[in-house]
Amino acid sequence: MAEYREIITKAVVAKGRKFTQSNHTICPPHHPSSILGCWIINHKYEAKKTDKKVEVFGSYDINVWYSHSDNTKTSVVTEKVDYRDIVKLNYRDPDFLDDREVVARALQQPNCIEAVISPNGNKVIVNVEREFLVEVIGETKVCVAIHPDGCDCEDEWEDELDEEFEELNPDFLVGTEEE
Repeated sequence: MAEYREIITKAVVAKGRKFTQSNHTICPPHHPSSILGCWIINHKYEAKKTDKKVEVFGSYDINVWYSHSDNTKTSVVTEKVDYRDIVKLNYRDPDFLDDREVVARALQQPNCIEAVISPNGNKVIVNVEREFLVEVIGETKVCVAIHPDGCDCEDEWEDELDEEFEELNPDFLVGTEEE
């Protein structure tokens, strides 16, 4: 008859994933004639757990390269954008003991999908997408069977290690002097 033990360990007790598309309005100092490029840099974010959800909050810089003055000049306008995403959690382990540690990972860094001039012609509307995966790590119990006779596998490891030491050259570091 097998004997069992409960081991308390850390494991992922909940996960969540959220894809977001958002529009941002950028106000350049000159009326844009055309959009030449748009890119997003300096993405920073943090995550914190509140109830059964994780709040991911952060910021990034949107850079819009555009022409103005009837396509005779170009400029780049940069605007910092703050955001907040609420990610719902799916708990996998109903018997968790603690769930305060949160790990968030950007599956899709903020990326510009489209940048267009607004209908009134004085602003740029930027469509951005991003996606996050969050994991909540907590203490949980694992039940393991105890083998009454112990494990025989450790002897195999020792034999393999001994064979590796036999293959070592003891004069490797001493070597011969070069003339």
